[in-house]
Amino acid sequence: MSELVVGDLEFQVRRSERRRTLEITVERDGRLLLSAPAGCDQARLERFVQSKRRWVYEKLAAREALKPALPARRFVSGEGLPYLGRTFRLLLVPEQEVPVKLAAGRFRMRRTDAAKGREHLVRWYTAHARPWLETRVERYAGRIDVKPGAMTVQELGYRWGSCGKGGRLYFHWRSILLPPRIADYVVVHELVHLREPHHSPGFWRAVERVLPDFALRKQWLAEHGAEIGTI
Repeated sequence: MSELVVGDLEFQVRRSERRRTLEITVERDGRLLLSAPAGCDQARLERFVQSKRRWVYEKLAAREALKPALPARRFVSGEGLPYLGRTFRLLLVPEQEVPVKLAAGRFRMRRTDAAKGREHLVRWYTAHARPWLETRVERYAGRIDVKPGAMTVQELGYRWGSCGKGGRLYFHWRSILLPPRIADYVVVHELVHLREPHHSPGFWRAVERVLPDFALRKQWLAEHGAEIGTI
């Protein structure tokens, strides 16, 4: 099977000689499957997905509604907060020079800033994600033989990363919450897209040359990404 990305939706494409129509299926684990005739070209697949986007979002929303709600983070001393695959406990302090910092194995937050704790924490994550991801991009760009443009860390909705014109890379600030080996997969995935815009067999071969165990990393991200990314 190949893959197709349209906006923030990613489909596994299954072609069959016997199939005459296009069909989208939302699997029990949330994966999107696009079944198509063997000779169906990329443009037709994309047009079909665009026509069904609303239906897909409704199905995904209904599926999410059936999931047990994850408890909201409470910005109180002792709350666990993720960072690079580890959990650090929060300690509210009466005074410090910045709203949030990581020191002595704990996130420290001014007590007066706890009411806007998420806002301050996201700002901290975003600031620290940028230099960390830059080192990862530099590490892998040469191995993939690409020259990326500028990099932006921001909110990307359901996507961990994307790339745009001029080789610009975009990464979700939540990437800094992932274990380093999983964040590396996100980085390599986007860097390879600078050469291979679609999830073709050639795309995945290029990813595999850099990360031979990419399939395991990809599976881990699909299974645990939503949980670890909740703030």
